[in-house]
Amino acid sequence: MPSPHAAPRNGARAFFRPQLIALAATALCGAALAQEAAKPATKPAAESPEVKELEAVVVTGTARREGVRKLEAGFSITTATEEQIKQAAPTSTADILKTVPGVFVETSGGQAGANIRVRGFPTPGDGPYSTFQLNGAPLYHLPTLSFFEHSQLFRLDDTIDRMEVLRGGPSPIFGSGQPGVTVNFIQKDGRSPEGSLRVTTGTGSLKRVDGVYAGPLSDKWTVMVGGFWRQSQGLRDTQFPADDGGQLSLVLNRKLDDGNLQLYARALNDRNAFYTAIPVVGSADGKGVSSYPGFDASTAYFYGNELRNIVLETGRATGRTLPNGQPEILRSTVTKDLADGRGATVQTYGANLDTRLGDWTLTNKLGHTSGDVPTYALFSGANPQTLGSYIASQVSAANSPAVTAAAGKAATTGTAAYTNGGGAITNMAMPVIVNGMWAVDKTLRSTTNETRLSREIAPGNNLTLGLYLAGYSSHDVWTLGQAQLMTVQPHARLIDVVLDNGVKASRNGYVTPPFSYNLDASYSGDTRAFFVADEWQLTQALRVDLGARRETQHITGTIANVSNGDLDNDPTTLYNNNLAYFNGTNTLIDSKLSRSSFTAGANYAFSRDLSAFVRVNKGHRMPDFDVLRGRGANEAKDPVEDITQYEIGLKTATKLYSAFLTAYSNQLTNSQTQQFTNAGNVVLRPNSKATGLEFELALRPGYGFEIAATGNFQDAKYQDFQQYSGNRVERAPKFQARLTPSWQTQTAYGQLRTFATFSQVGERFADQTNTLKLPAYQTLDAGAVFTMDNGLEIRLTGTNLTNKVGLTEGNFRVPGQGVGQDGVFLARPLFGRAYELSVGFQF
Repeated sequence: MPSPHAAPRNGARAFFRPQLIALAATALCGAALAQEAAKPATKPAAESPEVKELEAVVVTGTARREGVRKLEAGFSITTATEEQIKQAAPTSTADILKTVPGVFVETSGGQAGANIRVRGFPTPGDGPYSTFQLNGAPLYHLPTLSFFEHSQLFRLDDTIDRMEVLRGGPSPIFGSGQPGVTVNFIQKDGRSPEGSLRVTTGTGSLKRVDGVYAGPLSDKWTVMVGGFWRQSQGLRDTQFPADDGGQLSLVLNRKLDDGNLQLYARALNDRNAFYTAIPVVGSADGKGVSSYPGFDASTAYFYGNELRNIVLETGRATGRTLPNGQPEILRSTVTKDLADGRGATVQTYGANLDTRLGDWTLTNKLGHTSGDVPTYALFSGANPQTLGSYIASQVSAANSPAVTAAAGKAATTGTAAYTNGGGAITNMAMPVIVNGMWAVDKTLRSTTNETRLSREIAPGNNLTLGLYLAGYSSHDVWTLGQAQLMTVQPHARLIDVVLDNGVKASRNGYVTPPFSYNLDASYSGDTRAFFVADEWQLTQALRVDLGARRETQHITGTIANVSNGDLDNDPTTLYNNNLAYFNGTNTLIDSKLSRSSFTAGANYAFSRDLSAFVRVNKGHRMPDFDVLRGRGANEAKDPVEDITQYEIGLKTATKLYSAFLTAYSNQLTNSQTQQFTNAGNVVLRPNSKATGLEFELALRPGYGFEIAATGNFQDAKYQDFQQYSGNRVERAPKFQARLTPSWQTQTAYGQLRTFATFSQVGERFADQTNTLKLPAYQTLDAGAVFTMDNGLEIRLTGTNLTNKVGLTEGNFRVPGQGVGQDGVFLARPLFGRAYELSVGFQF
């Protein structure tokens, strides 16, 4: 089936460059408009960090439209300003979550395709317990799908004013009902005039331009327009542009007589190479890891020009039968470019209304997202082996009765040669590997609307009634499992194998895959939820809140069924003797489920700068499209995951110090996990329990110094889960922390700020079997920013300065596989040492 992503790779550049030129012109002209409209007599002094922290107001997770002071919120929430986001030097959108305690994010796959773990919730990958919002509206109603998580829809740029990250708390009640972590990016809207242009260069031949203008259009209207364009060879050497594209945003804000109306639009067109596991070598004591010989774990990858363009075989049954009794298959091919990787071409629109209707306050948040989020990538297979052992396995496969009969004799050995004309290979001890080449096309659409009506029904008692509606769909076309035989080296070379009885074991490197699975499916869903929340200020110090939600989800879908067989009806071509094809039948999905959630919490303010809270919530995770597709044969009902959480927290902030501490306990029943492995799609329903302590600490001794620390202690284990009961939840570290000392000073030319971050991630297990242990690791990041009084800003940041080889995941395709010969195993390491230098002008 032809791909909707067949546009040339330079399309993103052609699309965005004219817009960025216009953006620059708009920003320059806007400066004059802003100065004329605002005309401040003097530039107001910036608030100190401690004052901002004391008075910071958060809107995520609150029922009231005006929000609540961060110190008085009866739940755990992490906030970050634009400068704090930049100082964290995130390598991708999801990477900014490394600053959030209780969240462990794996971003070693590139700009998109992160694995996001929350408070020990069990998941093999993606982000089923994380929802990204833009201006309070979910980017997509479902938090995750196979080959999709929310950060794929969003890129960080200078249009973001701040970030709020809610963990647990009242989140199962509001919005999409996410019980894990809700990440709300709030855009600039022009009510605070500013303008900037910034150019960035760095590791991987990075070229990037950012721009933003925000300011008044009239006495009631303000505007923000901004975005970025970026091209890079990537942090791993791919021989082709690994990241290429950009993003544009527009926000219009209208001041009403008794409220506010905000309209926004955002277009993303980005292509990003996606990386999976590579061979590494574990130390004898299991506490360290190093690069595989000739394969730098920090910068190398299999990708190269020889692998870049993939051609996969597929087909559909015609309904006729061949003379040999086999079904006739109409063959076709799927051609993809690995440089398109795990990108996105999406548009997001929204409208937020805030007003009063008599004694009632009305807020309405409407969001719509649509577009394509493909994944074309190499997916690692089993551990490397010698060429000789691989040929021996093919000889064994070729000596089946059907193949031997077709060939006329049995095979005894075979020969190998490079597919690109590089000649025969005689070294049978040469390491080789079978890696999958997978193609996933996914077209998404999601419209959400949340309406809230609030009023004070008694002194200090505020009641909120809400209705959340969502309609969403996905059309998926997959070709999974097909694999190529290649050398174990950067820019790998493809290998063909022919057996001595004429049997072809490969075609242009394509060999018999460990499994083969195709999908052509269309899904649609709608969710309706009614919620009620009540907040009561019982005394000046004590505030309690209650909330309940009733949610109904209805999902339908049509899935084209597949069979496996010999696509060319030739047994002597081993590489396609058992590939998936569409057999002409369909499976229908029709699922309707309803569940209730609730939350209860209390916050006690001992003083204006010290408070404590307690909270309990009970939420759920409804099955998504893929969970229903992969439902186990022994599951009589559609699976629903139940999640119960308990929290107790302490918050304090003064000019000298601040501390936000949260102890939590959660229990998950019937978790919805599945993953495509070399054995096919593996569906598991684990139960688990986790307890932990999150901390956000800061000390400000004066003279411009600050020392901040964030992190968490955690114990997460499986319960009542087959033979895995008592095992630690996969890839959930017991301890992780970040220590960030910083210093800022005022010079004769402007403000200088320097900072460094020391990170520690504890050991983890690669999967639920707890067979392969991933060692603990430490990293060092650092940077400096010089903001001059004339508006010029120079920023230099470096990440993983010690070039640490830290592993984020093990061999995802072979659960339970441990260390192979000579200590070699497959894992996905951190990106190596990288630098970025940006020069910007603010006006």
